[in-house]
Amino acid sequence: MKVSAYIAASLDGFIAREDGGLDWLPGAEDEAGSEDYGFADFFNSVDALVMGRNTFDFVLTTGLWPYGDKPVYVWTSRPLDAKEFPDRKIIPFSGTPDELHRRLVDDGFGHVYLDGGKAIQSFMREGLVDGVIITWIPVLIGGGIPLFGSLEKDITLQQVRTQTFPSGMVQSEYAINS
Repeated sequence: MKVSAYIAASLDGFIAREDGGLDWLPGAEDEAGSEDYGFADFFNSVDALVMGRNTFDFVLTTGLWPYGDKPVYVWTSRPLDAKEFPDRKIIPFSGTPDELHRRLVDDGFGHVYLDGGKAIQSFMREGLVDGVIITWIPVLIGGGIPLFGSLEKDITLQQVRTQTFPSGMVQSEYAINS
């Protein structure tokens, strides 16, 4: 099974402000032609999603559910009643990253989208991420939630591709060497 993270970061390496704010991210209305930066193709390639609880809670505040009928595993230590969302495939999970990874393999998924800062950091530290796609936003926010955080050992990456956009955004895809 392949696990991929797809995320945006400021040029100084933050995915959100300290309070979780994302006001520095450009909205679709800011971009001529509503460029999706390859997200639709990426999303169509995945069978399921894993996201941290904070990311899940944030998505709920937007009023949108962009994941359709794909299963969304919410990695959380807080109670979450999936029955509150009868029209969505939400699976709460409270084990370790390794246990969740084994569950996803057992459930037969081929490609999983990993989203959320803590989830990405934790899975990365455990060696459970196969690749990352990072869209670098041309803004410096000076502080906040770091993209990767501290690591106990180096993780080497191999560049797969890099693409620039008229907006000034740069997207890089990396495979993780294990």
